Amino acid sequence: MALKRYQPYLAMIFIQILYAGMALFSKASISNGMNPYVFVVYRQAFATLALAPFAIFLESNKTTSLSFLLLVKIFFISLFGITLSLDLCYVSISYISATFAAAGTNMIPVITFILAICFRMESICYKQSHGIAKIIGSFVCVAGALVYAFVNGPPLYPESHKQVHYLTSNATSKGEWIKGSLIMLLANTMWSLWLILQGPIMKQYPAKIRLTTLQCLFSCIQSAIWAISVKRDIAAWKLGFNFNLLSVAYCGVLVTGLSYWLRAWVIEIKGPVFTAMFTPLSLIVTAFFSSIFWKETPHLGSVCGAILLVMGLYGVLWGKQKEAECNNTSHQCKEEISSI
Repeated sequence: MALKRYQPYLAMIFIQILYAGMALFSKASISNGMNPYVFVVYRQAFATLALAPFAIFLESNKTTSLSFLLLVKIFFISLFGITLSLDLCYVSISYISATFAAAGTNMIPVITFILAICFRMESICYKQSHGIAKIIGSFVCVAGALVYAFVNGPPLYPESHKQVHYLTSNATSKGEWIKGSLIMLLANTMWSLWLILQGPIMKQYPAKIRLTTLQCLFSCIQSAIWAISVKRDIAAWKLGFNFNLLSVAYCGVLVTGLSYWLRAWVIEIKGPVFTAMFTPLSLIVTAFFSSIFWKETPHLGSVCGAILLVMGLYGVLWGKQKEAECNNTSHQCKEEISSI
């Protein structure tokens, strides 16, 4: 019973380790010369093959119809949400470190919250503590991302290993780092938009695994068309039994396939706020292994930016949690009054 109680915690820790591995493996493959657009194609192909059997056998009893109009909606959501997001993400990894790529994911809950306000899917109560927490947390999180991207500061320990081959950097200028940071911000914005659009689509097509598989398939086709148009060198598409194969298989099967199952299971037990609370863990794991294997030297500015990111994220999540508790209390009071 004690082990069962801690299973959701262990599952979320494992998921964040998988996401940290995604940043590390992707950075290594792209730094070794693999084209980022080709990487996306292979990743989505592996994800589609991994999810398809589960979609066929586990949801065979669902008779949800798929109209042409709905198919078109899924196609465009996949294009703007998944394909563009992944392509931009892996292009940005060419300019930034794996640690910053992991840090950027902490912006996704806040960007999603801001976009939800713009689309009037989220409300803010300025007179309540939870509303103030969400506003302040959003600003702190954005400030943390800016500090992480643009402020280096002194290294936390002497860079005695500068002569070691630095795998994670093939672009060292400040301008390229800023360029990569802005591209990563745009990629996270597109991913947040995809998250927002999932709600309306799932109401029309509630078969979640089939929907995810379909979006991965569309994304694979879209990515392939784009990759072929910009990279016609056949040599760039060769995928042997090497580290690149391991990277795309890891990102497709484990990150997209396995982590989807675990996250959906945890959400059913603990709710979405609980799962979001573990997001900063991938940054810590990535920074730790990048420091060991790739000799990334943490700087004071990066550490301060990461702290602000985490503080801002938890501020928004705390506000969301308190708002949900207030709404539940209010709903219960109305039910009690109506029953009298």
